[in-house]
Amino acid sequence: MFLRDNKAKAKKHFRVRKKVTGTGERPRLCVYRSLNNIYAQVIDDTKGVTLTEASSFSKELAEELKAAKGKVSKSKMVGVLVAKKAKEKGITSVVFDRGGLQYHGRVKAVAEGAREGGLIV
Repeated sequence: MFLRDNKAKAKKHFRVRKKVTGTGERPRLCVYRSLNNIYAQVIDDTKGVTLTEASSFSKELAEELKAAKGKVSKSKMVGVLVAKKAKEKGITSVVFDRGGLQYHGRVKAVAEGAREGGLIV
């Protein structure tokens, strides 16, 4: 059962990645969701480099995450942090890559947090 689910997710991610690419002016905000944690990266696909990243393991968020209730609120904090880091590097606008996942729940919370942090998503 799980193998079939992974193949379906990989197909969806491939379909999304055909259309979504990050450039120097508008890099890609890529989200990965595991069972308990969430990760977000801002990637320039033309150079193939990660410009900035944030996750639920980030030391900047450690105290806030302890007080947070639920995974969705933690995901929103990760979105705000990645937006803050991107703004420091001069990035104002990104393309959102949901990674083959539904734009719902924790993935949506990262995007909303990035918007709150000042990024144009």
